[in-house]
Amino acid sequence: MCRNKPSPMNYLRFAIFCGISLCCISPVHATPPSDAYIAGYATSMLKYRLQLEIPVLRVENGVIVIPGAHISTADQARVMRLLSEIPGVNQVRIADTISEGVPGATAPSQPIHQSAHKTVAITTTQPTLMPTGILPSGHLFKPLLADPRWAHFSASYRHFFNDNFEGRNIGSVSFGETIPFYRGNVGRSLMQWETGLQAAVFSDFNLGAPSSDLVNTDFIASVYSSVRAEQFSAFARIFHQSSHLGDEFLLRRVNSEFERINLSYEGADLRLSYEFPYGLRLYAGGGGLFHKEPSSLKVWMTQYGVEFRSPWRLDSAPLRPIAAVDLKNFQENNWNTDVSARAGVEFDNLQVLGRKLQILLEYFNGNSPSGQFLRNNVEYFGVGAHYHF
Repeated sequence: MCRNKPSPMNYLRFAIFCGISLCCISPVHATPPSDAYIAGYATSMLKYRLQLEIPVLRVENGVIVIPGAHISTADQARVMRLLSEIPGVNQVRIADTISEGVPGATAPSQPIHQSAHKTVAITTTQPTLMPTGILPSGHLFKPLLADPRWAHFSASYRHFFNDNFEGRNIGSVSFGETIPFYRGNVGRSLMQWETGLQAAVFSDFNLGAPSSDLVNTDFIASVYSSVRAEQFSAFARIFHQSSHLGDEFLLRRVNSEFERINLSYEGADLRLSYEFPYGLRLYAGGGGLFHKEPSSLKVWMTQYGVEFRSPWRLDSAPLRPIAAVDLKNFQENNWNTDVSARAGVEFDNLQVLGRKLQILLEYFNGNSPSGQFLRNNVEYFGVGAHYHF
């Protein structure tokens, strides 16, 4: 279970990946959308996506303010969610009360978009709240972009720098989602809560084998609950995970000394997250196991990381740079650090079933996230397509 000390070559590979990541997110090739651009974009989306005619809206420093008098209560959540996806938007606000020509009212310095109406003066506003009720859209706790075991749909090619799974060219796929069953508000505060299910299947295939042998499959299912208050969010769950080897892999290793693990356990964990301006997010948490097989498995783990979701788009294409680093420490592996880093782009205008397509470079160095090989030290570099809400 002990891991060898990382070699200088490992640090060089990680440094190269970080350099690629910095190039992906460099603002030299990206220009923050102007308020005028955002205002025009927002007006078009409201008119053609939601069939809403808004006589006046204002944008200043990436904050959209629209008068609530022109939007029904039922439509407000949809409007805020849609407009918050516009490149460069930092916040969407619905005006509680508005008036025209209010004495002493401080208007934004730049009235960006308006019709024949006069500029409105905003007296009070409310921050964005997500839709409530049964099977609501979106998530209070955003997906962890670099977590190798976060439930979502993906397909990746990974080249291992050391022999693993009998090969160095591995195809990895995942099928899963986080599904909120119910979301509600906490009194009249800005806090919301939701509960639901999270489930996924993660499989690895040896692309170097004649029939691309299935090597390992992990099944994860959980009941979760999350809360959000403005930029702070939390995600807690009770989960089950089991791991299984592929038939082809077992047949090829029948006469070898490979030791299969009957790996299955239940546990609970908690993650806390805070989102800073300009797309920066920090999170941390941990958890433990309360039922496990084999019984010798050690209980505790920690997880923490940082993410960057660019508020800017590239000039040449509707692409938004993103990057993330996820770090995990397991008591089972003597608290060695597992490093997972991903960087690439998210397509603003390309969605499948409501999910945003991301093309990401991947780097991993640590104990394998594939359950049957949890004691194996692996390092890989890859590229994959990922779908997230």
